[in-house]
Amino acid sequence: MFERLKKWLGFGITTEQNEEDLMKKFLIVGLGNIGEKYHNTRHNIGFKILDHLASEAEVSFETVKLGDRSTLKVKGRTLVLIKPSTYMNLSGKAVKYWLDKEKIPLENLLVITDDLNLPFGTLRLKTKGSDGGHNGLKDIQDKLQTTKYNRFRFGISDAFSKGKQVDYVLSEWNEEETSQLDERLKTAAEVIKSFALAGVNNTMNQFNGK
Repeated sequence: MFERLKKWLGFGITTEQNEEDLMKKFLIVGLGNIGEKYHNTRHNIGFKILDHLASEAEVSFETVKLGDRSTLKVKGRTLVLIKPSTYMNLSGKAVKYWLDKEKIPLENLLVITDDLNLPFGTLRLKTKGSDGGHNGLKDIQDKLQTTKYNRFRFGISDAFSKGKQVDYVLSEWNEEETSQLDERLKTAAEVIKSFALAGVNNTMNQFNGK
């Protein structure tokens, strides 16, 4: 009984044990804009993927500081899911806050975002890179002071007329895209779980381009 109490209070737990526990914790941030009018838009694919993952695991989101939060366990790994409430252009504030609060190492961060430069539904994981003109990634880079963080890009294609980019990303999926979205969301959920279980390099090898 006394030994259990000591463990609960944190006595007898080594620094190595604490570090090992932290390495099993991951921050998964899906980018999007809050509000019903943005719910089913291309720009909100980050929110949509996390909603799908949470639904699969039968966990729900609660409103917390700077976003909605959920937690799920995958084979000994803890995934903290965050949908920032800061709007896309200020996403970095929420990412930095939850990284610090949860004491999650930067290499265990995964940011999910839409990508105009990839065909619809194409999945691509990267460990670093530029913001590519994406305002959410631009703010994350600014707040973290680095371009070396994992990002998971979901292709939304560039099927828009000149000068119509904003209208396009803030518009809803067309009928053809909608018919394929469920399968793509299931695969995206597998990417996230693989990131936590198998690591970023193995996940890139298995899923990139699929």
